[in-house]
Amino acid sequence: MSLAPCVMVLGTTSGAGKSFLTTALCRWYANAGLKVAPFKAQNMSNNARVVATPEGEAGEIGSAQYFQALAAKARPDVRMNPVLLKPEADTRSQVVVRGQVRRDLAAVPWHERSALLWPHAEQALRELRETHDVVVIEGAGSPAEINLAASDFVNTRTAIAAQAACLLVCDIDRGGAFAHLYGTHALMHPQVRSQLRGFVLNKFRGDESLLAPAPQQLQQMTGVPTVAVLPMDRAHGLPDEDGVYDTTPHITDPQALKIAVLAAPHISNLDEFEPLRRLPGVQLLWARDAATLRSADWLILPGSKHTRADLQWLHDTGLAAAVHAHAASGRPLLAVCGGLQMLGQQISDPLGIEGACPGSAPGLGLLPLRTRFAERKTLRHTQARFEELSGPWAALSHVEISGYEIHAGLTEAAACAEALPQGLGWQRDNLLAVYLHGLFENPAVLRALFGAHAPTFDTVFDRLAQRLDARFAPGLLMELIR
Repeated sequence: MSLAPCVMVLGTTSGAGKSFLTTALCRWYANAGLKVAPFKAQNMSNNARVVATPEGEAGEIGSAQYFQALAAKARPDVRMNPVLLKPEADTRSQVVVRGQVRRDLAAVPWHERSALLWPHAEQALRELRETHDVVVIEGAGSPAEINLAASDFVNTRTAIAAQAACLLVCDIDRGGAFAHLYGTHALMHPQVRSQLRGFVLNKFRGDESLLAPAPQQLQQMTGVPTVAVLPMDRAHGLPDEDGVYDTTPHITDPQALKIAVLAAPHISNLDEFEPLRRLPGVQLLWARDAATLRSADWLILPGSKHTRADLQWLHDTGLAAAVHAHAASGRPLLAVCGGLQMLGQQISDPLGIEGACPGSAPGLGLLPLRTRFAERKTLRHTQARFEELSGPWAALSHVEISGYEIHAGLTEAAACAEALPQGLGWQRDNLLAVYLHGLFENPAVLRALFGAHAPTFDTVFDRLAQRLDARFAPGLLMELIR
């Protein structure tokens, strides 16, 4: 059986633009009429989405590959990100293989674990190549981490197995771009170096003519041309894969509605708030101090990969009191997944599911809920309809919604709690608590709450593809897959 050609995006560093460029390439090749699949052998992120497994069950992959699949006009599939590591602490991660948690592998030392994970990644890559016209692969970090070379299957082993035409992208805004490119080229595996087809300078600001003669000199030293210079594009519309983005808000309108997302250390699934960042008249804030919370019109308690630890952080920093003050003021407070669990009276983890020692912790006590972590994780897509809501959430009454659930805890409420239909969650006055992720990805929700809409992801993807058309030489991208 013939296998599809592969294009692979490597980076000089994390944050260089690998996910961004991979997503844009997925849409570019899809718009060219090809059947495209994204692939990343192993991702490390607490931003995850519920997708299908080949067996028809529910699994999870990194959000970046989910959006890349949408850009490719493909159905998201666990094989597009066969290994997902979800950090629980600086030295510990949950291991997800083909969409399912593998607690046995989490206990295996990192260097030994790679040998066990590669066969899963290799099989997934082959299956995608057998059923698609082209596979666009994203690397991880840098292919020049020589301390990790023996166990690097995400960059080196994948590139060689796929015989991929490789691009190396660099963030020129950080400075030292040409040194990054030259050093990475020198330290990467010789076989991968031979597959390198071009350098890409990302996040460039200013007059492009000022780059000369550096690209030409770099080509003389490496034999690799600089094939594209991509401009700085802060409003590209893609969710950031990791970390808290927009620490400096773009909107300074004093009349803008200020929505603060509580940015606890183990925040997860923050990509679901991207539509708010693109919404007219809204300023999205990432709150790690009481002053930001006090200035917010709305407060969101997002998901968490380590709910008990984040809850303790709220108490240690004094932010628990600020959350109580916000709730008492009558301003809207939305809690999602782990945030819902925090609003309750108690969180119990008798099996140590979160990777910590077994135990329990008092919640914020704003809703009469008790959560107990169980062995089996809930993974599912949900379609539902709000019934009659009150207070600041009344606008959502009778609105149909869809989203996804991804959590380990099971929550029960006292009889006096105001439950929402279909197990969506609970509402009490200005507090709305739901397990459903992706609420703001529903256009009907944005219209009901804000009377506005954000650009669709299809619009974002097409714009990225058009940017590639303008920045890569005609014919070059097709040449990569020949």
